[in-house]
Amino acid sequence: MKTIAKKQKTNYFKYLFWLGPILSIMGLSARVVAGQWSPIALGLLIAGLVIIGLWLILVGSSPGFWGRRSTQAGTNAIIATLAMIIILGLINFLGVRYGQRIDLTDNQLFTLSPMSQRVVKTLQQPVKVWMFSGTPNPADLELLKNYRRYGSKLEYEFVNPQLKPGLAQKFNVKLPGEVHLEYGQDRKLVQTVDEAERLSEIKLTNSIEQLTSDRIDQVYFLQGHGERPLEEVEGGLSQAVSALKDKNFTPLPLNLAERSEVPKDASLVVVAGPKRALFEPEVQALNNYLSTGGSLLLMIDPEINAGLDSLLTAWGVNLDRQIVIDASGEGRGVGLGPATPLVTTYGNHPITRDFGNNYSLYPVARPVEVTPVQGVTETPLLRTSEESWAESTPETQPLQFDPKSDRPGPLTLAVALTRKAIPPSALPTPTPQATASPGASPSPTASPKGQVPASPTPTPQATASPGAFLSPTASPKGQAPASPTPTPQATASSGASPSPSPSPTAQASPSLVNEKPIDKRTSESRLVVIGNSSFSSNGWFEQQLNGDVFLNSVSWLSNRDDQTLSIRPKEQKNRRINLTSMQAGVLGWTGLLIMPLLGLMTAGVMWWRRR
Repeated sequence: MKTIAKKQKTNYFKYLFWLGPILSIMGLSARVVAGQWSPIALGLLIAGLVIIGLWLILVGSSPGFWGRRSTQAGTNAIIATLAMIIILGLINFLGVRYGQRIDLTDNQLFTLSPMSQRVVKTLQQPVKVWMFSGTPNPADLELLKNYRRYGSKLEYEFVNPQLKPGLAQKFNVKLPGEVHLEYGQDRKLVQTVDEAERLSEIKLTNSIEQLTSDRIDQVYFLQGHGERPLEEVEGGLSQAVSALKDKNFTPLPLNLAERSEVPKDASLVVVAGPKRALFEPEVQALNNYLSTGGSLLLMIDPEINAGLDSLLTAWGVNLDRQIVIDASGEGRGVGLGPATPLVTTYGNHPITRDFGNNYSLYPVARPVEVTPVQGVTETPLLRTSEESWAESTPETQPLQFDPKSDRPGPLTLAVALTRKAIPPSALPTPTPQATASPGASPSPTASPKGQVPASPTPTPQATASPGAFLSPTASPKGQAPASPTPTPQATASSGASPSPSPSPTAQASPSLVNEKPIDKRTSESRLVVIGNSSFSSNGWFEQQLNGDVFLNSVSWLSNRDDQTLSIRPKEQKNRRINLTSMQAGVLGWTGLLIMPLLGLMTAGVMWWRRR
């Protein structure tokens, strides 16, 4: 009887053991839920541990307990389980503390662009994103978390304007979904999000840049020679102009026929696709500006004589009259012809530093040759593939490389050059003669040499490029003959003589509004020459890295911080598949019923045959 009673007591303690772990888990759970050690949680945990301890003492005191095979196996299992839990906990801790993300999506959907990363990393003061939205959208939240991963100085908060009307009034919130930035005392509206339009990385990064930088640069676009217009027209630069405004640039037209020099507040001058040659005084004005620490971006299309040879020769640059043909076939899959080279090789320069092997496109481009000149540092920016060549006779079909007249690739499409600036006082005599005097009567004969080679050059019509030039604007036709038509419009002060009329900048160009222009010239002259202007025109600007090539060139020429030179964020494409209810039903039944049924039937047939 005594033996039976002792066995029952042992069994009782065996079941008592399970009470210990249960109470311990309850205590730990209460701690996690409450966020602190309450008396109840602590009491449960202590009670559980005491029961476990008593059970170990009572059971362990029985003779031969630790020597039993079942005890050893159970102990090993417990130790292995605890070890596994500790290892998993450590892995989870290290994963949270030093987490790494791999974005396997095609367009790097969940990764910030290099420019966004740099903007956030280089923040000097905290910037806070206020989202006045009742419920955080998962996509918006994920994007803000991405920003936060690259810089602790970016903070964000979702605010329900109904619950915090005072805060909404402080930001002058008019609509739910408004996103505001706060940087010190400055505030800025980024956008208004809704179900159709979520938080945009482009808008947020641009807004942070604008808010944290008080620098505004004037970019002058030379006009008057058939250059690409700044307006929203086919072949225009409106997309590029809009992107410049987002980056605190002020694009302005410049007509050097109205004035003899580049405005002093110019951060750079852009010559984008002139169709006719510049006047000699205009070239001289650009040369003087560039030599004394200015910056110049030249984008010259093939078959065009812009009259800039004298300026370019001083820098060792020669614009070849040939056309680049790319026979690699890389662009065929997306409808590009051989006359639209696809560039994936970039120079080691701040403009192209982050481009990697990404694409940029240049419809109908000319190669740029550079010969070393003492004092000039040149860096090729864009290089075509080995299968490309410079075609001398594009009108000849089919296009084939001729070693006698053509130049083999790879070819340089763009180059960046720098040179030490000279003081303005060291410039050669100002050559006062060619000041486009209105009294000279607008007779065509008034223009001296700088003219377009008025030659009737029938021009290789249609540029003979087969297939896909794609851009109708790219046809480098001979352009209007040299008729100077000097557009005498703004020379209003007919009495231009330095006499009485003290109205100097009366109504001339809009660039003269600033009464005290700050001279933006530096001790270093910078020049970027690109053998193509179509890549920056409307339609092409948003293709691949075309916009980045243009914007980075402008930023570098305006001597902005190199940290802003990178690849801009792109708008994400909506790649969702919209299914009808019938398609969704078929897809669901196929996955849930038909495919498993086919597998089961196949297994049945195989079993039957083997049997």
